[in-house]
Amino acid sequence: MYRVTIAYNHPSDPAAFDEYFVNNHLPIVRAIPNLAKVTFGKCETLDGSAPEHYGIAVMYFESKETAIGALTSKEGKAASADVANYSADDALISFSNEDHVWP
Repeated sequence: MYRVTIAYNHPSDPAAFDEYFVNNHLPIVRAIPNLAKVTFGKCETLDGSAPEHYGIAVMYFESKETAIGALTSKEGKAASADVANYSADDALISFSNEDHVWP
């Protein structure tokens, strides 16, 4: 598997972020071709302090080549362009393979 991980900074209005992300952005993301799975979770810390990021989204693809094709498609470009509609701050994006090492 190949992952595209997006770490979102803390929004000024978390409720507006959540509402737009779930109701507007995710339907656009789901249209990206060859997307195997997408996940999202809000960040926490074990000691209750403020986490570095608000949330982490991960898109999974079968391969790096599949991810490149999907993200450069019209649907991928639409999803990328939509981020500015709910996240004023830049998000940290990283790309990585996923190797299973345990169990």
